Amino acid sequence: MSPTDQPPSSKTLVIIPTFNELENLPLIVGRLHRAQPGVDVLVVDDNSPDGTGEAADAMAAVDPRIHVLHRAEKNGLGGAYIAGFQWALERDYAVVVEMDADGSHAPEQLDRLLRAIDAGADLVLGSRYVSGGRTVNWPLKRQLISRGGNVYSQLALGTRIRDITGGYRAFRRGVLEELQLDTVSSEGYCFQIDLAWRAVQRGLSVVEVPITFTERVIGQSKMSGSIVKEAALNVPRWGLEGRRRHFQEYLAARRG
Repeated sequence: MSPTDQPPSSKTLVIIPTFNELENLPLIVGRLHRAQPGVDVLVVDDNSPDGTGEAADAMAAVDPRIHVLHRAEKNGLGGAYIAGFQWALERDYAVVVEMDADGSHAPEQLDRLLRAIDAGADLVLGSRYVSGGRTVNWPLKRQLISRGGNVYSQLALGTRIRDITGGYRAFRRGVLEELQLDTVSSEGYCFQIDLAWRAVQRGLSVVEVPITFTERVIGQSKMSGSIVKEAALNVPRWGLEGRRRHFQEYLAARRG
């Protein structure tokens, strides 16, 4: 990189989906801009009845780094991120980041993800389960679901990714352009697994960096049983499809 070149992270957009995060949103955006003053923020609000969307508009009115995308109804985390990705791709951002509004993803650790992107990674996953990663104040039930979901995904997909369900991640622009976002319909854990698995299947560079995941203090978790069920049904299907494709490629190479 020449002295005049800018790293990809110099054009970063952080997407923060919200539904009833009125108290959390100003806190997380403030922390983010103290840690990374140069990044832009897109709040994707699902018509929060508590006034989160209006608060986001007020923040955007006084800070050009903050943008707001309003959706008509609560339509899932995956849909919110897809809408945010499409908004980003219509502009000149080089890196797009997923971040929760509730403070579970530390903005002070975003530099770890961005450094890995600048070093050449296509997709960087903030990982609770690699060396240096950890969780704080997480109930045992949630820990068991998370760890179990990751082990289940590793076995079903045959991947070595330790934290494929995590939602703190950074994408190079080209990855989002390649992943056929219009075909993604999964939600929650399954959405995160889906995008990471698509990147792996395309031979893209997927890197994990350690993060500290902290249980939210304000508000309620959006986690539901239907999200876990969706992942339990879809992940083994994706694994079988991947193995079938690799076997067909192997046979084609043998015949060739």
